[in-house]
Parts: sequence; C-alpha cells; structure tokens
Amino acid sequence: MAPLVWLGLLALPARAHDADILYAQLWRPEAAGAEVRERITLTADTLALLLPADADGDGVLTQADLDARAPALALGFWDAVPLSAGDTPCARGETSARVRETYVALEARFTCPPGVLRQRFSLLALLPPSYKVVLGSLAEGERGQRFADAAQPTVVMEERAASGLLEWVGLGLFHIFQGVDHLAFLLAVLLVGGSLQRVLLLVTAFTVAHSLTLGATALGWLRLGEGSGGWVEVAIAASILWVAVENLTGRGLGHRVGLTFLFGLVHGLGFASVLAGYGLGDSVVGALFGFNLGVELGQALVVLGLLPVMRLLRRRPRLYQRTVRVLSLLLAAGGGYWLVERAFALIG
Repeated sequence: MAPLVWLGLLALPARAHDADILYAQLWRPEAAGAEVRERITLTADTLALLLPADADGDGVLTQADLDARAPALALGFWDAVPLSAGDTPCARGETSARVRETYVALEARFTCPPGVLRQRFSLLALLPPSYKVVLGSLAEGERGQRFADAAQPTVVMEERAASGLLEWVGLGLFHIFQGVDHLAFLLAVLLVGGSLQRVLLLVTAFTVAHSLTLGATALGWLRLGEGSGGWVEVAIAASILWVAVENLTGRGLGHRVGLTFLFGLVHGLGFASVLAGYGLGDSVVGALFGFNLGVELGQALVVLGLLPVMRLLRRRPRLYQRTVRVLSLLLAAGGGYWLVERAFALIG
C-alpha cells in the first residue's frame, strides 16, 4: 500500500469499534405449535439509532430507561421486524427488554399459524449500510445461520441455512479495514521492521497476541469490567503513539517483538469488544473462528501491499529515512490525538 494511501487513512476518524450486527434467534417447537419466541440482541448505540430508549437523556441506558420506553419498543422496534407464517402475519404477544453487560436483549412471543416462517427486517433501512442481521434459529427443528442486510432484508426459514463462515470472514475483513487505528499501529511497527524474517516475526507476534485476547474474551474466559472497552480504545491509541515515538528516536527497537506482542494483546481486546456486543451466546465459537480469520486475511493483505513499497524505499536510504520520519510524525500526531480524544470522552 502506497504511503499516500496511508496518509489518507490517517485523515479518517478512528471510531471505537462498533458492533454493527443484530443477532436474532427464533424458537419454534418441533411439533409446529402456534407459539414462536424470538430474541434479538444489539448494542445500546444501535438501539439509539432506531429509537430513543434513554428516557432520562443522561446518555446511559439503564433498565429503568427500557422499562419506561416499553410501549415504544413494542411498537417502534417489533413493528419493524414483522414475522409471518405462510402468507399470514403472526400475532405479537408479550415483549420484554433487558440491559445486559455489553448489549441489550429484546424478546417477544408470537402466535403463528402453520406454515413456513418468514421475517422481514425493515429496520435495516434505518441503520447505516454496514449493518446486518444474523438469524441463528431453531425453527421447526432446523438449526443454522442466515444473514440479512438492507438489500435483502427478508429471511425465509425453509431455505437451507449455511454455516455463515464466509459472512463472518467478511465481517472480520471489514473490521480490520474499518479499524484505522489497528492499521496505523501495523504501519508504525513495519516502518522499521528490518529484514523479511524480522517482519514475519513481528507480524506473527501481533497475530498470536490479538488472537489470544480476542478468543479468551469472546469465549468468556477473560472478562472486561463495565466501561473497560473505552480504556482499551485509549490503550490502542497509546500503542500507536509509543511505537511512532520509538521510530523517531531509534530507541527500544531491539525489544520491538516483545512490545508488539504486548500491544497485540490490547488490540485483541478491541476486536473482542465487537463480538461481545453481538450477544452471540452459543454461536460464538463459529463466529469467532470466521471473524478472526477475516481479521488475519485483512492484515495479510495490508502486509503484502506494504512490504514491496518499503523494500523499494530501503534501496534509497535518504528517501527511506525521510519517509520513516514523516510517517512516524503523522502516526505520533494521530495516536496522540486519538489518545486525548478518547480519554476526554471517558472522563467527560
């Protein structure tokens, strides 16, 4: 990837890692009874894009807020995800909403006639184009995952469900390229990577480290306290600033592999916050594998694009030194800005 492209990336805002998935589960007894239950999980930020659930306007979504907005949720949310069996609409019954640690869980009961279940996620038209619905269902005895987006918002239960692996890989690719701060850190590390063998060692250290924390957190083996996600974002910004300053001073480069591993652990927590916000439940293992595979593929594409450019620059030492200096200054400025911005957002 050419340096000018990286300059363009640095000009983009480095948002926190948004969970742009709504995860839905449908339960219908194998005996094809009339009752169908559905559970949809989404982040509080996603819910705020659909309707104002924060009743007191203090910026923090609580259970009391959801209880106060129960009628609006029943109408404004569930009316936008109509469920039908055959060609007959299902009758919606009792609904509930619960605030969980990293997401909001909305549940509803429907009375449906016999027939193939079909659901239209019309609410996707109200969300940014990147949003998808993952429907992990147990409908009439069939398990599987189906994906819906704004272009294809309707899901039909009779269609054989795929594993969803390719979709999760695509989401991992999307999030590595959306995560400007992760790309900035990778660039900062590789600017003075050295030989091909050393570059491979650095990339391996980063990959192993963020895979460890991503997996441990997504599987529930490592738990982040409430509000920790914001401080993870601060630490990611600090990692960019630290490595960029080392590039400028020439100090600490001998410990770069170990440092890259330590910072990789932090970056893995950033990716884990995405999966945690989905509320995937028992589907997390398959999602984790595909998501992490997509992240690694995206990272490999970045490295393969950057390495030839850096090797060409190394043949012209003066140009190489100026490039490292300029890009490191920009990375230090970007990391410092994101650090301050995110820290003040937490404190404020």
